[in-house]
Amino acid sequence: MKKMRFVFLCLPILLSTTSASFADDSYRIQPGDSIEFSAASAPDLKTRATVDIDGQINFPLVGELKAQGMTVSELQAKVRSEVSSQVLQRRSSDGRQLSVMLAADEISVVIAEYRPIYVNGDVSQPGQQSFRPGITVRQAIALAGGVDVMRFRAQNPLLEEADFRADYDAQWTLFATQQAKILRLKAELAGKANFDPKALQATPISASSVKNIVDLEEAQLSARNSLNKKQSDYLQSAIATENDRISALSQQEDKEKLGVQADTEELERVKELFGRQTLPITRVIEARRTILLSSTRYLQTVAQRGVSERDRADLAAQLQKLPDERRQGILTELHDAQLELSQTRARLQALGDKLIYTGLVRSQLVRGNGGEPSILIHRKTDAGVSSLKASQDEELRPGDVVDVALRFPESSAPAPQTDEKRSE
Repeated sequence: MKKMRFVFLCLPILLSTTSASFADDSYRIQPGDSIEFSAASAPDLKTRATVDIDGQINFPLVGELKAQGMTVSELQAKVRSEVSSQVLQRRSSDGRQLSVMLAADEISVVIAEYRPIYVNGDVSQPGQQSFRPGITVRQAIALAGGVDVMRFRAQNPLLEEADFRADYDAQWTLFATQQAKILRLKAELAGKANFDPKALQATPISASSVKNIVDLEEAQLSARNSLNKKQSDYLQSAIATENDRISALSQQEDKEKLGVQADTEELERVKELFGRQTLPITRVIEARRTILLSSTRYLQTVAQRGVSERDRADLAAQLQKLPDERRQGILTELHDAQLELSQTRARLQALGDKLIYTGLVRSQLVRGNGGEPSILIHRKTDAGVSSLKASQDEELRPGDVVDVALRFPESSAPAPQTDEKRSE
């Protein structure tokens, strides 16, 4: 029987990664990493595999095994323990069949390619980047085209800033007008002849514009108070007129009533004389006609007095409702004015933010990117995903997600205060 010849090859294998200490000492393999398996005595076994989403990887002679969470050294030791002492049949250059036994120290497992990093936010080209050991945030931003906010915009920031500024100033004028209107309505509700303009919140519009707004509101307050007084005086005057008319009709009614009584007595006397044959029938007819006329005048006077009393009652009801209707109208106007003021305050805040942003873009166009951006690194660990504030010199790790945000300068424009803040 021919003796089997064994060839033992023990070659020291060095890790081919550019940062062996990073891979061996600290980094734990995660899904997305590409791992290279090789054996010195069997070059055809060299294989590159990617850790799948379940953390599994498939190697020759080993099959599928769990790689997630292991260091490269731990994975290499596990693979060596699975592969060592296995015998492979190889053919030599002269055609002879050789049996080759794989030794543990000739098995090499290295990370061929780390899972990518991601750069997002205010950069020119956000997205995925290949990880390189030792790469810093600054280098990743440079690979992403540098800090940039213009990629979000399609319009000219210089022209747009002018439009925003015009709208911003117009909204401040509207804000001051609505404040003055609210003060005027509150004064009108309290029955005052004027209001205190010092209660207005300070605005960036000119003092002359504020004075014009206040003067117009005070003029309107005076006109509305005058109109209300005229309405009240008119109703009171109309009621007094109806009272006089009712009084005159009452007196006339009394006179007409006496006239009817006198005509009735005269008719009875004429009838009696006619029965005695001392007066003709025409005298009786005339007496009857007279009492009919006096009765008609009496009834007309009674009806006129009833109409006047009804008119007086209507005027009195209108006078009584006048203050309540006026108060209800003022309260409705006040509610609408306060709602409009809140909407204007929100628009001012939005326009202020837009002015800050367009100013930042204009500054970038004129002077370049300027100050340091804010950096936030989202990193997955065994405990979960953590978010770390970092500088541009921070070294990244595979799988990191970097959020880049330009710091907005503080707004120099005054912010509209709420009613609660003004009352403090």
